[in-house]
Amino acid sequence: MPASTPARLLPRLLLLTAVVALVAAFFGLGLHRQLSLTNLQMARGDLIAWRESRPLAVSLIYGLIYVVVTGLSLPGAAVLTLAGGAVFGLIWGTVIVSLASTLGATLAFLLSRTLLRDLVQRRFGSTLTAMEEGIERDGVFYLLSLRLAPVVPFFVINLVMGLTAMPVLRYALVSQVGMLPGTAVYVNAGTQLAGLTSLSGILSPAVVGSLLLLALFPWLARLAVQRWKRWQLYRPWRRPGSFDRNLIVIGAGSAGLVTAYIAATVKARVTLIERERMGGDCLNTGCVPSKALIRTARLAARIRDGRRYGLTDRDPQVNLQQVLERVHDKVAAVAPHDSVERYRGLGVDVQLGEARLIDPWTVAIRAADGSETQLTARSIVLATGASPIIPAIPGIDDVPLLTSETIWDSLRRRREPLTSLLVLGGGPIGCELAQALAQLGVRVTLVQRNSQLLPREDPEVADLVRRSLERDGVSVHTGAVVEQLEPLAAGRLRATLRLSAEQGAAQPLSLEADQLLCAIGRRARLEGFGLEELGIPSGHTVETDAYLTTLYPNIFAAGDVAGPWQFTHTAAHQAWYAAVNALFDPLRFKVDGRVIPHATFTDPEVAGVGLNETEAARQGVPVEVTRYELNELDRAIVDSETSGMVKVLTEPGKDRILGVSIVGDHAGEVLAEFVLAMRWGLGLGRILGTIHPYPTWVEANKYVAGAWKKAHAPERLLGWVERFHRWRRGGGQA
Repeated sequence: MPASTPARLLPRLLLLTAVVALVAAFFGLGLHRQLSLTNLQMARGDLIAWRESRPLAVSLIYGLIYVVVTGLSLPGAAVLTLAGGAVFGLIWGTVIVSLASTLGATLAFLLSRTLLRDLVQRRFGSTLTAMEEGIERDGVFYLLSLRLAPVVPFFVINLVMGLTAMPVLRYALVSQVGMLPGTAVYVNAGTQLAGLTSLSGILSPAVVGSLLLLALFPWLARLAVQRWKRWQLYRPWRRPGSFDRNLIVIGAGSAGLVTAYIAATVKARVTLIERERMGGDCLNTGCVPSKALIRTARLAARIRDGRRYGLTDRDPQVNLQQVLERVHDKVAAVAPHDSVERYRGLGVDVQLGEARLIDPWTVAIRAADGSETQLTARSIVLATGASPIIPAIPGIDDVPLLTSETIWDSLRRRREPLTSLLVLGGGPIGCELAQALAQLGVRVTLVQRNSQLLPREDPEVADLVRRSLERDGVSVHTGAVVEQLEPLAAGRLRATLRLSAEQGAAQPLSLEADQLLCAIGRRARLEGFGLEELGIPSGHTVETDAYLTTLYPNIFAAGDVAGPWQFTHTAAHQAWYAAVNALFDPLRFKVDGRVIPHATFTDPEVAGVGLNETEAARQGVPVEVTRYELNELDRAIVDSETSGMVKVLTEPGKDRILGVSIVGDHAGEVLAEFVLAMRWGLGLGRILGTIHPYPTWVEANKYVAGAWKKAHAPERLLGWVERFHRWRRGGGQA
């Protein structure tokens, strides 16, 4: 614990002591019994006489008492409000009570923030973060409605809002306005104090109904403003009287295919437009071909290292063109799942051509022969995907350049064998392809600008990946920059690298390669779809809200074009929300992005979900780390694949899973159990109590749960159990 922690805690402890002492004194002296309707009615005459003799002093004392009672959340605020009307009259009483109640509410708000917020943040950080996002967006409306409607006790509102990040001044001003109608009702009742028989009679059904209607006013006003803005937004465009389709989807990658599939399933009339190849990047240039290549590359590496499996080391005879033909065949084998024929059979109107937005409801489709048709739809989903980023390096336009999209056909058509490759980028794509091609016999150099590979992973995970790449022959340069590229004879290239100080290179490094693979990242495809003409904001991605809505409420975006993730599985995940929100407006659902898994298919694989240690430290989230090394797992031992570990982050002292990082064979599959557990709130105890088949890789999940359980064993109880067994060994009877 930092040395300054006690100094920071002392003022809070003193404040807490003072609050507890005041509350104890209030109840100990029986003051709570004095604040009753009967006592107020009996003392009304004396109070009025006192007010007439010393109006200013009585007003200040009364206001101070009111602030203390409400600030400490003590009972009696209703009686004090009645006293304001009985003693000071309607106008002056309303003024005093209104100011005092605001000061008291703000005091309670600040006490809650000072004494409770850190404690709640530590225990319920994720829940509080979600609540604060809502408060930041709609906090004024929520608070105003709660103040206007006498449903939730005001002291509860004060304490709960103090746990949020709402600014103090905003809270005070909204409270002042929101409490005024109810204050006036109670103060007015106080002017008729003699006729009151109970506090329950003050709020008649008519008064309660009026206040509830008043509480709805902020939301009705907000709805009116939204409708006005929407009318202004659509005013330049002429809305069709009827529509050709319920939904038009632009792009037939993962997001577009799933969106169209869902729309057809619920019997909507949907058109899917694709300008290149059905299946998008995942099928044609991404997931499918890369995993087919990796499978062959991993087998070649195992043959080369046969002694690990009781065989003789052999240098595999690799024909890269033949390998790429297999990759091409596997893409062709998967392609029918995403084909035009299949989707037309499902009821989707598939159109091949270039799509462009004409207005918020109309899409022009230009076919390959130059003909153009236009279709209208109530809603449109943009699922245009992303494309590789090409860096601005001097000479890059003059050298043989590959990307994750072009590498497959380019290498397949290459006449001369590929002997050397320079890879720019140490993210998942760069690491996967660099290692796979190295395992297939290509001499690969990987250059990463960042100080580590896979920058989003923990450093120890990145180090494991780096060692595995270097084991397979990849020359890795991190913290390095390519300063110059120049073409050489026979279609080769030379690159000049500026290395980091850690690599100890005083002079730039010059190296040659057959080709350059650029894998530094991908950016959303935004050009040519009419977004600029409609004024739809975009940067690296299309700007959307939590419902995947763009600037226009009937135009949505999903997948890589929307971000923030660039995974096939998240594109499909977003597609459900895009389809449902587009087809069933105004019924809409916010995208659930709480549990997003990822996997990098290096050898060994890397998989993760939730927080890792680096992210937890950056966000200030306290975590407890539990590890299980795969060299202890029976299946890993018999498979000769003992490199790696399972690392789980939990809340300190609890088994609630905050994040998981796995390095090892089949890490992507092993991760699935943790994803399920996090999604449905299951802790490590539930995983430990689940039977896992033996011997399997997923047993690692049970063992890491067991490691957590062992670290939290009830030592005192076990001591008593040990004594019990010792007693029984001595001949005692149970």
